[in-house]
Amino acid sequence: MTTQTPARKAFVLAMLLIVYTFNFIDRQILGILAASIKSDLALTDTQLGLLGGLALAILYSTFGVPLGWLADRTRRSWVITASLAVWSGFTALSGMATGFVQLFLCRLGVGFGEAGGVAPSYALIGETFPPHQRARALAVYSLGIPLGSGLGVLFGGYVAALVDWRAAFLAVGLAGLVFAPVFALAVRDPVRPRTERSAVASFGTVARILFPKRSFWLLSLGAASSSMLGYGLAFWLPSLMRRSFALDLLATSRFFGALFLIGGVVGVLAGGWLGDRLGSRSRAAYARLPALAFLTAVPLFAAGVVANSAPLAFILFLIPQGLAYIWLGPVLTAVQHLVPAPMRATASASFLLINNLIGVGFGSLFIGALSDRLTPGFGSEALRFAILIALGFYLLAALLMTLAGRHLATEWVD
Repeated sequence: MTTQTPARKAFVLAMLLIVYTFNFIDRQILGILAASIKSDLALTDTQLGLLGGLALAILYSTFGVPLGWLADRTRRSWVITASLAVWSGFTALSGMATGFVQLFLCRLGVGFGEAGGVAPSYALIGETFPPHQRARALAVYSLGIPLGSGLGVLFGGYVAALVDWRAAFLAVGLAGLVFAPVFALAVRDPVRPRTERSAVASFGTVARILFPKRSFWLLSLGAASSSMLGYGLAFWLPSLMRRSFALDLLATSRFFGALFLIGGVVGVLAGGWLGDRLGSRSRAAYARLPALAFLTAVPLFAAGVVANSAPLAFILFLIPQGLAYIWLGPVLTAVQHLVPAPMRATASASFLLINNLIGVGFGSLFIGALSDRLTPGFGSEALRFAILIALGFYLLAALLMTLAGRHLATEWVD
């Protein structure tokens, strides 16, 4: 691998961050548009949950592994570029959907494109930054989650209010298509020896190293449990604010845009800094830090959900929103170090398969279906109670992360 200057490393990381921001704008914009889409297309909460979760997760999860393997064998920047173009194109097409089936198929396409974006980016960052900087670098990259979520909510809300929800999909999709060739021209993989690129002979090679490790399964299932709630909240909290707090579309977009951009950004950066600092002393800290964050977030989220005013809810949501993102830098770093360097994209894709198939696929669906089930008894407040029940997924995540910490020291690969 060739040595890169600090400026070049920062540039590559910034370009990857922009792509990841597009990823989450396209992924999360549906949440702020859900009420408008539900009214226009006459959908149920269960159907909205399918669009926000399983439609995205089916191909996103299953194609992540082969595309991660392809990125290990070829050029990771090429795979990322193609993926950005595909998911952006399908986001634009979402604005032309006239019913549930068409929109479901478009979301499938978004998921297929996004399958090749994240794991190769993790591996590219792992090649670009030395081990003592990786948690922070991965945390900076993970800023794409709160930035994309916040910008998606703000931009989607304003465009939907001024024009309609279809224009919001079209605008963000076209923006991603314009950026794809810019990324392709600007970012190149570090030079890797041909022997290193061919070291991943098959997915079975990675599986024989990765799958026997208990820390991999505990980290993956812990992240998946947290994502069940995290993606569910990102999708349904805007609807909760409109149903139970009587906010209009623009007020809701400002509420969640600020929540993601303030709480999310601070949480991601804190997780990366603390992960590098504490992880240098104990490998177990890469898992125990997220466990503590999840436990602390539960009562604060619950208090926000049952608050009687939007300003109070914002204050109560702000801290747990940051805590919800602390896991990203430490856990992603730990997964990178469970296999040798040439296999990192495939290992990351395997982690994402579990995390996203369960978390993305069923988080919003679980809350939506539970809301429909509770509606006869609780009416417009059913969504509030469904979210409170779903907070249990953070408690499960904390338990699994704590157990994972017991095995990281012995299963770590430098």
